Amino acid sequence: MRVRWLLIGWIFVISAIAYLDRVNVSIAAKAIATDFHLNYIEFGWVQSAFVLGYALFQAPGGRIADRLGPRIVLTAGVIWWGVFTVLITILPSGSRSALWLLIAVRFGLGIGEAVVYPASNCIVASWVPAAERGVANGLIFAGVGFGAGLTSPLITYILIHHGWRAAFWCSAALGLAAGTVWYILARDTPGGHPWVSTQEQQEITAGISGALPTVESHRLSWGEIFGNRDILAVSFSYFTYGYAAYIFFSWFFVYLNDVRGLNLRDSSHYTMLPFLAMALGSPLGGWISDWITRRRGKRLGRCGIAVAGIACSAVFIALGTLCDDARVATIILAGGAGALYLSQSAFWSVSADIGRRSAGSVSGVMNMGGQFGGALTASLSPAIASHFGWSASFLTAAGLCACGALAWLFVDPESNRADRKPTALKHF
Repeated sequence: MRVRWLLIGWIFVISAIAYLDRVNVSIAAKAIATDFHLNYIEFGWVQSAFVLGYALFQAPGGRIADRLGPRIVLTAGVIWWGVFTVLITILPSGSRSALWLLIAVRFGLGIGEAVVYPASNCIVASWVPAAERGVANGLIFAGVGFGAGLTSPLITYILIHHGWRAAFWCSAALGLAAGTVWYILARDTPGGHPWVSTQEQQEITAGISGALPTVESHRLSWGEIFGNRDILAVSFSYFTYGYAAYIFFSWFFVYLNDVRGLNLRDSSHYTMLPFLAMALGSPLGGWISDWITRRRGKRLGRCGIAVAGIACSAVFIALGTLCDDARVATIILAGGAGALYLSQSAFWSVSADIGRRSAGSVSGVMNMGGQFGGALTASLSPAIASHFGWSASFLTAAGLCACGALAWLFVDPESNRADRKPTALKHF
């Protein structure tokens, strides 16, 4: 087995646990809200606090990963978020400041998790040949669906039998174990890993340098990153992507339980469907993207799959709101989640291609856009629902997805590279 795929496989595990640690709060929403005397609007602030901390520290987290290396940064991040996952269980639930303490702890958890995907993109940029990046990113983000899907039955079971605090302790323990293994397995570059063979080293070097052999790579300034219109277009699209995705992460369980009338056990089972669709859609989209890229180039292979996936997601999400049967609606909405994740690898492959030595920073900026979208939907979705109904909340997500698909029409990863000399950049 190639060492690069061992590392990608373990990032899949870390990705799954990261989403277990962030989605567990939505599964335990009723129990936590009852303990802390919160309504769903207030609980939406708690949800948004995590995403806001996560969003604000994407770009700094990516820059830190570029400078210190993904091995140590990802290990430190896992330890950080394990501590903050436990902290929520020891907060005093009866105090007047309980809401603000919850918000502060969830914000801190978001800071810790912010390094995960920028650091993983540093691994992709340093370890994975350009022609394999779609599959690599597809596998990494399959962990999102796998972890989020596993969360629902696992957290529900522990919550019913042992309470929500025990569920959070288990989540933290899994993260700490995964972080320890990562530190043992990982190295920042193939040249520093004792298990990498000469053949694999040559494959990686040829696959990375062969993408653009004549251009000198340099670390990008923030001005170069924020002045690049392709990066900004991808970041806007990821904002719309994040808005739609976080409806499933933050409110889908509550939606099925309270709005669609499913009981707790059925809600936990049907909540798995969108996340299983994500877990399937992500590697499938990565494989399709790589296959098309090898034959027709990145413009079609990366941008084309992103346009198709996000546009189909908009259609499925809109149709799901029109269905009266709760179970059929769940299946249609799950199709929307799966279609959305068909485009996932395109975002991260393009950001690695553009960023190269600054892949962490570029992907951090992009992911910051996605998480601002997630923070907005965590608070805005229940607010829209309270005035216009939950169908309006999902239709808002569908409309934004349509805009996100259009944004990719303005991206051309083959004609633009952010690591060229600054005079070659396309600026506004």
